[in-house]
Parts: sequence; C-alpha cells; structure tokens
Amino acid sequence: MTFEAWAAFAAATAVLLIIPGPTILLVVSYALGQGWRTALPTAIGVALGDFTAMTLSMLGVGALLAASATVFTVLKWVGAAYLIWLGFKLFRAGGTLDARPREDAASAWKMLGHAWLVTALNPKSITFFVAFLPQFLDPKADFWTQMLIFEATFVTLAFANAFGYALVASRARSLVRSERAIGLFNKAGGAALIGAGIAAVAIRPANP
Repeated sequence: MTFEAWAAFAAATAVLLIIPGPTILLVVSYALGQGWRTALPTAIGVALGDFTAMTLSMLGVGALLAASATVFTVLKWVGAAYLIWLGFKLFRAGGTLDARPREDAASAWKMLGHAWLVTALNPKSITFFVAFLPQFLDPKADFWTQMLIFEATFVTLAFANAFGYALVASRARSLVRSERAIGLFNKAGGAALIGAGIAAVAIRPANP
C-alpha cells in the first residue's frame, strides 16, 4: 500500500465522518444534557462501534448481509428499534436533566454502551465498509496488513470526530441555562433519533 492510497482513504474517511448521522446526534444529545465529561465515553463507544462494524466486514459478515435480504432486514429492524427507543427516552426527558456532569462509572459505561450499539447495530455501516474499503486496497500487498492500517485509521478518526462534536456541543450547552431551552433540545434530538430509526426501515438502499 502506498502513502498516497492511505492519504486518500484518510481524507475520504474524514469527509464522511464529519457529516452528522444518528451516532453523532446521540453524542451531541449526551453532551448537551450532561456536559463535556460525556465526550470520552461516547467517543470511545463510537470508535468501538466502528471497530466492530469494520471487523465484521473483514470476517465476511458484510458479504453475508449484502447477499441475504433476511439477515439485513433483521439487523436493520433491531438497529431501528434501538434508535427509536433512545429517541423516545430523550424526547420525554424534558428540561429536568441534571446540569452537573455525571461522574459515576455506571453512567459512563451506559453512555459508552449506547454509542457502541447505535454505531455497531447499523447493517448499512457493515455493507458500507465492504463497498468502501476495496477501493483503496492494493491486491499485490498483504491484505491483513492493509486492513489493520485502514481499520486503525478509521477508528482513530471516528474517535476524534465524535470527541470533537461532544466538546463543541458541551460548549454550546454552557450558553443554554433555561429548562425550557434544554427541553426543546431534548425534543428536537429525540424526534431526530426517532426519525432516523423510522428512515432506517422505510428507505430502501438503491440498487447498484
């Protein structure tokens, strides 16, 4: 693998990650509700979710999802249901969230787990990696070495992207003092998560 191929992969990955999706929405929602200390656990959760999706792709699960409509549909519904459940909880949170960052281990692990599940339970992520990665692979070079480099690059950039979004959102949170404003943020974020879950099962991928 040449440096140019790696640089092209890193640049394409950075552009794709910056576009906010359900995972980033969840990260921002946590940061707005609980502050900057949510950044690390949620960013780790996102990185682990992408690591899971890429690893499953490497092991051939992505090819299975692409070939089996039933498996893809089942995972799609599971992921969509989880997004809708999270969105419903956020929507009902109102403006009564504790303004102080939660420091207990259970809350950190819960945030990490949510971010991991939202990222990993998206079958489109796995099939995306199957379609995306081969464009940068050198057939003459060792496959596993290339995959290790690409996976490490993607996971690192995913972590940095989620961490950055969380920090920016936590700064915006400091400007929001009223329960009414926080409630509006929660309702908007919850509605968007619910919408993302519905869209995940309503929108069919385009045929190649």
